[in-house]
Amino acid sequence: MEAVRRLRKHPLDGLLRPERLPHLWCPGCGLGIALGAILRAVKRRIEEGYLQREKTAFIGGIGCSARASLYVDFDSAHTVHGRAIPFATGLKAVRPDMKVIVIGGDGDIAGIGGNHLMHAARRNIDLLVIMMNNMVYAMTGGQLAPTTPTGLYTTTTPYGNPERPINVVKLVATMGANYVARAAVTHPPLIERYVYKALGKKGFAFIEVISTCPEVFGRHIGMRDAVDLLNALRERVVVKQRPHIDESYYEWEGGKFVLGEYVDKDDPSYLERIGVIKG
Repeated sequence: MEAVRRLRKHPLDGLLRPERLPHLWCPGCGLGIALGAILRAVKRRIEEGYLQREKTAFIGGIGCSARASLYVDFDSAHTVHGRAIPFATGLKAVRPDMKVIVIGGDGDIAGIGGNHLMHAARRNIDLLVIMMNNMVYAMTGGQLAPTTPTGLYTTTTPYGNPERPINVVKLVATMGANYVARAAVTHPPLIERYVYKALGKKGFAFIEVISTCPEVFGRHIGMRDAVDLLNALRERVVVKQRPHIDESYYEWEGGKFVLGEYVDKDDPSYLERIGVIKG
């Protein structure tokens, strides 16, 4: 292991667990792009002295995205499906001095964990939740997810998804989170910028990162090639400065995904309200 550590050359190597590599993500997956941007933001905050490495934790549930908690060289926990947020809430309650970051996929965070997401936002609990959204249940076979756009094929909707997808950005904003943003793997600097900003916020911060899954999502809609899928997503994203929440509409065919910071406020956090920390 010491020999491996001496060979480190990448700027983020010191924040990763080399013994866990190679990772399980498929070639062309957007999750590596997102994790790199997240760690660059964390590294900046550590170098500034705002974060302490020994007081920063990553919590993940189950799924491709949640595996990120296993690759980072921080205190971390890989919890059961959909329960990353309540686990993180418990950690923050007993260790209010820690910065707690939750990373999960759209199925983990908005599907089975959707109820926990709503109540964490309602409480304005002091967490950063990063939801990687590849619009499908990728790890388990490509089933319909709550974020799958209307009309698209999945293994459980062979005639196209008849349901309206959940707009998680609008949901979390409505529930009262202090910070809500949407980014995409087509724009890594935006991911880094929003994570950096969110790490400095009190209360509940939520970032949706729209990602690409060529192996499952892309293959089922005729875009198995990773570059083709990334370009297709790039054509569908628009970056705006402080977009209105009504611009967070969510669709694939003929639509756009508006990236930007939708909510940025400083309401009292949950831990302030119960007297655990001072405002």
